[in-house]
Amino acid sequence: MRQIPVDTSAATVMVAKTPEPKVKDRRTGELAVDAETGAKLMTVNVMFAADDEVEILSVTVPETGISGELAMGTPVALTGLVARPWENEFNGQKRHGIAFRAVAVTSLAAAGSKAA
Repeated sequence: MRQIPVDTSAATVMVAKTPEPKVKDRRTGELAVDAETGAKLMTVNVMFAADDEVEILSVTVPETGISGELAMGTPVALTGLVARPWENEFNGQKRHGIAFRAVAVTSLAAAGSKAA
């Protein structure tokens, strides 16, 4: 599947919603895991602000890639962020979108307080 690297260097990124386990199947409640490592996958909603525009992105990240306290409003760094276009058909309806995945989401709150 095609992956597009996302440059976050000029963006302000903050937690919009605390991390939650990513659900693979809503009917059964089965949680998603990384196919290569077996690590539990988490979903972190972040506010991504760049070029006078703000978006809320839902980013999938392995549980092992989450570091620091990620409360709402916490500034974070997204390591290895990529966008993956997707499409599927369900009940005769075609759907499409962009999925975001990162290697890690790291709190910048501790780094900011140390610098002060």
